[in-house]
Amino acid sequence: MPKRTMRARLELEAGAGAKLSDARIRLLEAIDQSGSITKAARQVTISYKTAWDTLDTLDNLADEPVIERSVGGAGGGGTRLTPYGRWLIAMFRAVEGEYQGAVDALATSAGPELTDPAAFKRLLRRLLLRSSVGNQFACTVTHISGGPVMKQVFLALDTDHEIVAHIPTEAVKDLALAERQEVIALVTAPAVVLLGDSRMRTSVPNHLTGVVSRIVVGPITAEVVIDLPPKNGRHITSIVPADAVAALGLKVGSPTAAVFQASSLVLVALGP
Repeated sequence: MPKRTMRARLELEAGAGAKLSDARIRLLEAIDQSGSITKAARQVTISYKTAWDTLDTLDNLADEPVIERSVGGAGGGGTRLTPYGRWLIAMFRAVEGEYQGAVDALATSAGPELTDPAAFKRLLRRLLLRSSVGNQFACTVTHISGGPVMKQVFLALDTDHEIVAHIPTEAVKDLALAERQEVIALVTAPAVVLLGDSRMRTSVPNHLTGVVSRIVVGPITAEVVIDLPPKNGRHITSIVPADAVAALGLKVGSPTAAVFQASSLVLVALGP
């Protein structure tokens, strides 16, 4: 049988799934053409919410943001791709057309903006994780402490944020966790609690402050998305009772804090 290539992975179709599919790339291309998430979603025949969920996942797992957004104003705001987003499209389309050899070829023959296939491969490896958990973050283990039953695993989310997970000691051994190792940290949206006052401190170890960027209110629950500083494209999503939005004074643009227990984090170790 012929050796499996990257092309086989890229052909997997999942409009809002966990892989870097043609559907996701077409969404980025449509945003690049129209400057609007609403128009792009309509063009690739997915819902507006699915488009946002897809972009949030890409931003959380990529090394850099894929889009830049402006909200409101006389022109009604808009969306455009970042240089990284355009690079992602270029790399994907190149690999799609040239099979496995495209990445190696680009590394030696393409311009300087497309000469980092290792970063592209790293993003693909992260996106191969399939999970229903909306909050997925690429992290690096900074240090591990604890005893024979439970360990504390400290994780660098970015240069300004560290989170901690409580993991059974046996699980740490099974995952072969070590310092400077890359992992994916998962936390379900219902496990993320929001604070109306971003300055409030609690005993909960994981405390991330940011600005509300999107609120979707349903009959029972509401989905609240928070952009985390600095502007590195990271987001965290919380599911709260619908009436909590008004009770907490949440609105787009308002500062808030997202907190979650260390025991709520699940870690996934990435292969080499």
